[in-house]
Amino acid sequence: MKSAMYYENINGIIHCNLCPHNCRIPSGKHGFCIARTNQNGVLIAESFGRVTSISLDPIEKKPFRHFHPGSTILSLGSYGCNFRCSFCQNHEISMQVAKWRSMKPEEVAALSFQYASQGNIGAAFTYNEPLIGYEFVRECASLIKGQGQHSVLVTNGFVNTGPLIALLPLISAVNIDLKAFSSQFYKNIMGKLEVVKATIAIAAQTCHVEVTTLIIPGKNDSSEEMRSLAEWLSSVDAAIPLHITRFLPRYKMSALNPTPLSTLHSLSGIAGKYLQYVYTGNC
Repeated sequence: MKSAMYYENINGIIHCNLCPHNCRIPSGKHGFCIARTNQNGVLIAESFGRVTSISLDPIEKKPFRHFHPGSTILSLGSYGCNFRCSFCQNHEISMQVAKWRSMKPEEVAALSFQYASQGNIGAAFTYNEPLIGYEFVRECASLIKGQGQHSVLVTNGFVNTGPLIALLPLISAVNIDLKAFSSQFYKNIMGKLEVVKATIAIAAQTCHVEVTTLIIPGKNDSSEEMRSLAEWLSSVDAAIPLHITRFLPRYKMSALNPTPLSTLHSLSGIAGKYLQYVYTGNC
């Protein structure tokens, strides 16, 4: 068992301070993310070292277009999430405790270095929300940086400022899902738009950042919303690449039609008026 960081024990109730949910967790219970649990007044990072998915992927699949293009990266994920997206692409591992294998941070770092001869540049923490497994990411990233490789995050950006700032010196690149530019949209998935915006702005000051927006028909596909999103992102840095990706039926939205390609191209044109690099494609 691994003790977690960023919490207080107040009369036996754990106050988790990792993400803005700031869960209050009674003994024997889990936080909202299902990855952190109160065991007798100690917050345990229960998903530490529990790897549900691992693969050697092209860096472009994360997606990154401006970070070591043409390279590969060891990609791994665990389980759990601090959002509840009805369109989740990886709901089998994000919404429940999925089948896992145990890996130590030293094993992850060694595997990453082993694949260097195949163009591997490090490790990507992805598939589920990596920041709820903060301690594992931090230990792996420290070892990976120490051997001259890179760690990258693919994240929803829903994290408190203190933990984020403490982790970023170990991280070379981040792709952040900006799921919409609507506070109501974020409320529906149990998040907050302003928190994600802050994460993008903070990360852009210290490492390479790219942003992804999945376009869902009738939910976040208006011209006005994309104009607002792109205009704001350009105020952070107009050179941040924006990936506008296509919704495909998944999870609780399996009856919804895929995003029309014409919508992606139209929104890409709008975003391109504000941003230097806009890419479209399937999720």
